[in-house]
Amino acid sequence: MSKSFHEVADTHFEQLDLFTTAITRVHGKNHPEAFEVRELFGTIHSKTKQAGETKPDLDKEFAKLRHITDQYIIPGDVCETYAGVYNMLSEVDQTYHAS
Repeated sequence: MSKSFHEVADTHFEQLDLFTTAITRVHGKNHPEAFEVRELFGTIHSKTKQAGETKPDLDKEFAKLRHITDQYIIPGDVCETYAGVYNMLSEVDQTYHAS
């Protein structure tokens, strides 16, 4: 059985909140897109909380994330935390569009 968007969000959002902040500090100089990823995640998190049990409208945010991250392709010079952010965001994006 596949998980719902809200289940995946509940699983990943707390860690994404920490990790997106961490990658801006560690990789922001060489990867300025990390700041945009952090900002977009903040918007996604906020809209998801505001929506409660209903599905939030996140099409615009996920489209921007896919563009900024080149479809969540992990840069070759980043740490596991950065890779984890892209992997978790990709899973949240896929689940959002599947539900």
